[in-house]
Parts: sequence; structure tokens; C-alpha cells
Amino acid sequence: MGTSYIYEDNLESERLITRKLNDNDIAPWAAFFADKEAVEFLPNFGFTSNLECAKHMIEKQLLRYTDKRFGLQALIEKKTGNFIGVCGLLAQEVDGKTETEVGYHILKKYWGQGFAPEAAKLFIEYAFQNKLTPYVISVIDVKNSKSQRVAEKNGLTIERQTKWLDDEDVYIYRIDKEKWK
Repeated sequence: MGTSYIYEDNLESERLITRKLNDNDIAPWAAFFADKEAVEFLPNFGFTSNLECAKHMIEKQLLRYTDKRFGLQALIEKKTGNFIGVCGLLAQEVDGKTETEVGYHILKKYWGQGFAPEAAKLFIEYAFQNKLTPYVISVIDVKNSKSQRVAEKNGLTIERQTKWLDDEDVYIYRIDKEKWK
């Protein structure tokens, strides 16, 4: 995982703008961890409070930025200026190989409005336009049908099933640059 990546923020889609996360995002992001349905397929990292989970997740992204390993970014709705979730590229170790993943988490009150596919598309385009990788993956729990639909809306298809983190069954969704065009 020694590869270094240049990673911009302030990306824009029709309804969203991105920015790198900071400590001020911990409190609003804690609301995500308070929703049991939203975090059903995520580890709690051994923390008992939503604020601790949010702080840990954001600190992990700040470290990714510093280490030039991408990282999730804040998603800001242009119309309202509201923080609605996170999305971004992640350098992930999957089955012993470094992969470029697009990850996304949206606050539940914004579900069903198309923000996750829009944000994921923005980062997939960014990866391919900047020649960061020949393909992008998403690592999705086999039971997480909502995230699977987001991946499928952007043309990613199931490549295989594997074990991830704490022996979790996941699908590896993938799209290559040629198919994206």
C-alpha cells in the first residue's frame, strides 16, 4: 500500500459539492451512527458512543489524506449547504491486493433522493478522468441491498464474494474504465 495518490476536493455534481472532512464534522456525523439501520452493516470499532464512532471514522479519513491514500469526503448539498453524508475513494487491501474503492454513507433523512449514486458517480469519474486506476470497486455486505443498488446504478457488477474485516461476507463490485465510458 505504498502508492501515493493526489486527491482533490471541491468536486461538484449537479446537486453536491465535496470537501475534505475536518473535526467540525464529528458532531453532525455522530447522527449517522445513532441510526441503527444506517450502520447495520458497519463495524462499531468497539466504541459505545455515536460521537466516539464518528470521531474515529473522521480521524481515519484525516490519516488517509495525510498518507495520500484517498479518504472519504464530506458531501454538501448545494441548495441548502447541509452536510448530507460522506463519499470518496479509498485505497483498500482486499484479498491481499490494493484496490481503489468508492465508498459512500448518507444520513438516513437523505436516503431515497439519489444522493448516493450521484456522489459515487462523481468519484468514479474523478478516478478515471485523472487516470488514478484502471478500475474501481465497492466492497458491500451481501445483505446490504441498498448499497448494492447504488453500485448497480453506476454500472458496477458483482465480481466475486469474499470475506472482509471481521470475517464478514461481502461482494466485490467492480467497473473498469472501458466499461464506464
